[in-house]
Amino acid sequence: MIKLSAFQKILGAFVAFILGMIICRILYSDSLRYIFLSWNLFLAWIPFKISLYLSSNKKRKSWQAAILVAGWLLFFPNALYIITDLIHLETKTNVPLWYDVVLLFTSAIAGLMMAFASLYKVEKFFARQVGIPAAGKLIILCLFIGSFGVYLGRFLRWNSWDIIADPWDLAKEITVRFVFPFEYYRTWAITLLFTALFSLLYFAIKKLTIYGKPFSTEDVMAE
Repeated sequence: MIKLSAFQKILGAFVAFILGMIICRILYSDSLRYIFLSWNLFLAWIPFKISLYLSSNKKRKSWQAAILVAGWLLFFPNALYIITDLIHLETKTNVPLWYDVVLLFTSAIAGLMMAFASLYKVEKFFARQVGIPAAGKLIILCLFIGSFGVYLGRFLRWNSWDIIADPWDLAKEITVRFVFPFEYYRTWAITLLFTALFSLLYFAIKKLTIYGKPFSTEDVMAE
């Protein structure tokens, strides 16, 4: 029997609530409009699951840990991305607006829960490897990369699997924005805005002890 943590049980309750709302919406509107949220939640779950493997006490070789970190970073933007689904509220449907607000807002919260829980696990992994001060800087970098990934997904419509399906075009889209940053100022304005938002939320939540106690050296060494 699989033993779930308190966080996983809460997350499961969120997902069940969201899926229930989606089903009710389909029955009421005879439309599959927001069924994509279930797929987005699955994509958000992937980096959370990877972070559980990464933070386990199992001994791994450096290349194995590097693959896990790379895989986590590849899918991490999907968990942050769900907050941008709020943009769909601008489209009028036959479903009451308040219902869609609750559905999309709850989905965004669930996505951020998985994003920040996985980020916390990864931060502890980094702290064990390079120390807490350096880990904090790496987490900011991860949030920046994640925010850039959100931009690529929302505004340029790229997906995580395009790194395999269409790597050259994706690489060109990314490279040109780094080579000519001033010509793509909108890209970096949006990316920095998201980085600031996600950083404020993550560090505020961590300070408010979503895991029961503040992040500390003792907490790192305990795992």
